[in-house]
Amino acid sequence: MSQFRFARIGLLLAAIGLSASPALMQAAHAADEKPAAAAPQETVRKDMIKLLDNNTIKPLMDQKKYADVKALLDQADAMPDKTPYEAYIINRMRIPVALGMGDKEGLIKLLEFAINSGRLDAKDKTNFTQAIASTYFELKNYPKAIEWFKRYETETGDTKFHTTIQRAAYLSNDFASVKTDLGKELAEAMKANKPMSVDELHLLGSAANKTKDKETYLNAIEALVRWYPNDAYWLDLLSRTRGKDSYSNRFALDVYRLQKVAMTKMEAEDYSDMAELALLEGQPTEAKQAMDAASNQGLIKTDKQKKLKAQADKQAADDLKNIASGEASAKKSKDGRGLVNLGYAYVTMGEYDKGIDLIKQGIAKGGLKNAEDAKLRLGVAQAMADKKEDAIATLSTVTGTDGRGDMARYWILWVNRPYPAKAAPAAEQ
Repeated sequence: MSQFRFARIGLLLAAIGLSASPALMQAAHAADEKPAAAAPQETVRKDMIKLLDNNTIKPLMDQKKYADVKALLDQADAMPDKTPYEAYIINRMRIPVALGMGDKEGLIKLLEFAINSGRLDAKDKTNFTQAIASTYFELKNYPKAIEWFKRYETETGDTKFHTTIQRAAYLSNDFASVKTDLGKELAEAMKANKPMSVDELHLLGSAANKTKDKETYLNAIEALVRWYPNDAYWLDLLSRTRGKDSYSNRFALDVYRLQKVAMTKMEAEDYSDMAELALLEGQPTEAKQAMDAASNQGLIKTDKQKKLKAQADKQAADDLKNIASGEASAKKSKDGRGLVNLGYAYVTMGEYDKGIDLIKQGIAKGGLKNAEDAKLRLGVAQAMADKKEDAIATLSTVTGTDGRGDMARYWILWVNRPYPAKAAPAAEQ
C-alpha cells in the first residue's frame, strides 16, 4: 500500500508559526503608543519583545538552531504575570520549534492550545486541525487521528481525508468497518460508473483478505481490472476464480483464453497447459498459437515442450487442410455441437465472420449439452473479432455459478478495457 506523507503540513506549520512575529512587532508598537481609541489592544511588554524579536528569531530558525530559539522562548515564558495574549504569542512561536526538534507530542499540545485560544482565524484553525490529525497519524495513534480528521471534515465540509480515515481504521485492525464502508462506496461507484482510486480498492481488498471474505476481495480485484488493468490484477482475478468451490474445470481453457489476450505474457507452464487443453478440445490452431507465443518469448526449453509444439504445429496444419470438409458433416449432425466447435476453429484461424455464423447455426440447431457454454464461445468469438457491441450483448446473457458467468463478465471487462490500459501498482497480498 502507498504511504501517506505529511511533509507539506510541516512546511505549512513552520510558515504559520513564524508569521506570529510580524503581528508581535505590531503589538509592541501598540504598547509604546497611547491609542486614541477607547477599546484596549492586546500587547506584549517591552522586555518580552526583546527576547522575541523577529530579527533575532528568524536567523536562528533559518540556521535550524532550534535549541537557541527555545531558550529565548523559555526566558519569555518565565516572566511573571503573563497575559493570555502573551502566553498565546509564546506558544504559537513554539510551534515551528517543536516541529524542527521533532517533538510531535509537544507539537500537538501547542496546536491544541492555539485552537482553544479562540484567537485563530478560520484558515489557521483549519490548517492546525489538519496538522494535529496528521501528527497523530504519524505517531500511530490512529483513534485520535480519526477523531481529528473527522473534526476537520465536520468543520470544513472537505472529505479529502476520507481515505486516510479509512486507512487509520484499517491500521487500528478495524477491518470490518473499512470493508463495509468501502464496499458501499464500490457499489455506488459501479452504479455511477465512476472509478474509485487504486488506494481505496487496495484497502478494500486487503480488509476483505484480513476478514477472509473471498467474495469482497474478488469484487475489489474485479474493480481494479475494470479501471486499472494490468497483468498482476488479471492473474489474481483469474487465479482466485479458479479457486472458487463452485468452479468447474471444464472452463479451464476459457480461463487461459482470456488470460492470454488480457495479459502481456504468461508463464511457460500456462502456455503448455493451454495448448494441451486446446488439443483435447479439437482446437489445434489455438494450441499452436499458445506454443508459438511461448516460443517467441524463449520459454520452450524442455523436450516435453518441444514435443508439444511439434504436435500442435502438425495438427494445426492438418486442420487447416481439412477444415472445409468438416462443415458438411457438422451441418448433418443431430445437434449443434459440431457447428459450434467448427465455428470456433475458424475464429482461431482469423475467419471471424464465418466462424461466428457457424457458432450461431450450432446454437440455433440445439441439442447442446451445455447451451450456455456455446453462448460463451459466441461472445468470446465476437470479442476476438472486435465486435464490441455484439460481444457485450451476447456475454451479458450468459449465466452460471460454475465459472461460466464469471468468465462472461470478465470478457466484458476486457472488451471495455481502457485504451491505453492505465498503469497501476500491483495489489498487496
